[in-house]
Amino acid sequence: MDKEEGISTIRRLFLSFFGSGFAPKAPGTVGTLASMPVGALVLFYLGAQSLFMLTFAVTVIGIVEVNRYESIARRHDPSWIVIDESAGIWLTMVITSYAQSYIESAYLYPAVLLASFLSFRLFDILKPSTIGWIDRNLEGGLGVMLDDILAALAAGALNLLLFKSLATLLS
Repeated sequence: MDKEEGISTIRRLFLSFFGSGFAPKAPGTVGTLASMPVGALVLFYLGAQSLFMLTFAVTVIGIVEVNRYESIARRHDPSWIVIDESAGIWLTMVITSYAQSYIESAYLYPAVLLASFLSFRLFDILKPSTIGWIDRNLEGGLGVMLDDILAALAAGALNLLLFKSLATLLS
């Protein structure tokens, strides 16, 4: 019997962010892109606080569900699990959205989305410093989710620094 046969469809849909993690190439990037419209809609219509709460809930549930998956499948962090990318891009979007305190522009919202995607993927792929250490050494759901949360914090901080610098140059 295949170890993954015991994984429910609902769990698979959640962990793969509605199947986006099963993309044949670059599932992390595809999962990030698939998560962005949800984050963008929540951010635009409900605000940064609501997107933060969604991110927090998905992160906690993600830790629990990855732990359940790993106990059944006896496999750590397969590439199709991209719920960590969802939480990461949403947290990056939350942090980057605070650039509105520096810049008022009709182009800010699309710039926030683009900067969030590029910076999050940069930190998620390169995994510098503590991000990489956590990815390599922390087991279970906490390890799967935490490296992306730290990548999001780094990406959001970089974006705020870039937008603040841009605002200073334009003033």
